[in-house]
Amino acid sequence: MMPDDASYAPKYVQIIETLRRRIADGTYAVGELLPSEAKLLKEFGTSRPTVVRALNEMALRGEIEREHGRGTFVKAPPASASEHSRSGLSVLDRHETEAAVQLVSVGRRAAPGGIATLLGLAESAPVLLRRLVGTYDSTPSDLVSLWVPLDVAQSTGLEQEGPLAVSARQLLAAGLSARLVRIDERIAARRATSEERKLLKLGANEPVLVVVGSVLDAAQRTVLVVEVVLPGSMHELSDSYPI
Repeated sequence: MMPDDASYAPKYVQIIETLRRRIADGTYAVGELLPSEAKLLKEFGTSRPTVVRALNEMALRGEIEREHGRGTFVKAPPASASEHSRSGLSVLDRHETEAAVQLVSVGRRAAPGGIATLLGLAESAPVLLRRLVGTYDSTPSDLVSLWVPLDVAQSTGLEQEGPLAVSARQLLAAGLSARLVRIDERIAARRATSEERKLLKLGANEPVLVVVGSVLDAAQRTVLVVEVVLPGSMHELSDSYPI
């Protein structure tokens, strides 16, 4: 029997989906206190950064609320089941608030070979690069790079130098003539670059998990490539199946 694809999701995604199911079925009602980080660590058999990553994603989506000295409370029911937590989608929905992100740079860059290919452009063609670090309790949790064709950047407002007032997905949807239809993602593991180690405050030998998502519109044009670099210590893959 083929295993369920969801079983291969990173451990933080499994935590998110478990908590969402419990909120949806009333195990944790709106306004109720969630289990402590220590209890979640024990239940899921994982590391604190992985639990923090999961709670961060839920907080950014407005599903839970963290109160210093009190704990984590359910704020709202989860979104529809069609919007599972995927790395590319979650960062496109993120709001660039001081509490959530640190904006690293916004400006034109020569597209690297792999990014240019995904965007259907010539290597080194000029594109907009919007780069930011996601944070939680002042701790870096991911490094996000949005690679955007110049015409798309100009029509959507993604070239804005300061923090975006709304999410990148909302800007894309409002500024493009064709609707967004899907994200094609691929995942790879590698050693962190020196810049990634600096921005994510990684150890010298810590690996990273890299998610690259191509955002396509109804005309099948790739209008944006999102690259999410995640500390390896925050991610585990697990599965259970009969033998």
